[in-house]
Amino acid sequence: MDAASRVRFEQDGWLLLPALLPAPACDLLAAALCPAAGQRRSAGRRHLLAHPAVAALACSAAIRGVVEPVLGCGAFAVRAVLFDKVPEANWRVPWHRDRLVAVRTRVPAPGFNAWSRKDGVDHVEPPAEVLERMLALRLHLDAVHAGNGPLRVLSGSHRHADEGAVAEAEAVTIEAGQGAALLMRPLLRHASHPAADPGHRRVLHLEFAAEDLPDGVAWKERLGIGCRGASL
Repeated sequence: MDAASRVRFEQDGWLLLPALLPAPACDLLAAALCPAAGQRRSAGRRHLLAHPAVAALACSAAIRGVVEPVLGCGAFAVRAVLFDKVPEANWRVPWHRDRLVAVRTRVPAPGFNAWSRKDGVDHVEPPAEVLERMLALRLHLDAVHAGNGPLRVLSGSHRHADEGAVAEAEAVTIEAGQGAALLMRPLLRHASHPAADPGHRRVLHLEFAAEDLPDGVAWKERLGIGCRGASL
């Protein structure tokens, strides 16, 4: 990431990287992660860092090359989720910020709120300063266009606490080719419409941090992207 791109990312809260991964690599990753033909499909699969293909991707030079300029060489992955738009689960996602993180267990700690349990895993909203120092990367395993429910973002919203109504004309629609990646701050406001033509719109969503959680709270998953060691 060059200096101009870094400035634009910090200002807007997002940056589209047009060709992070070649198409054949995306096809292989999608085949490894998606159910075989005939099995029931769903809108997403969570907690995928333990999957060998995802762990290898998170530790790859391509990923390190865009994450470490933002978070530093001590960055590590903390979550991986596969999203898809399928006929069985093709709903509208309203404007929101990604405020919840997955943790090992529930621990009373100041500034940690909105505890919940999803798929057998504890989730919590950490203090804002934790979220401000995190990074998300959305790798498009399929091309994303106007007809299959692309992500929409509100540039600069990660720097403001306002939760008011969104001026739809100000939203940016992220259309991208296969292998493109969207780098974004979790507190960036984003949304998506249902797909007009639901099929496959597979996106591998990776989250990264560069520091442990405070006050005894621990990340559910923690994979050093330099592959110096993993705790899954």
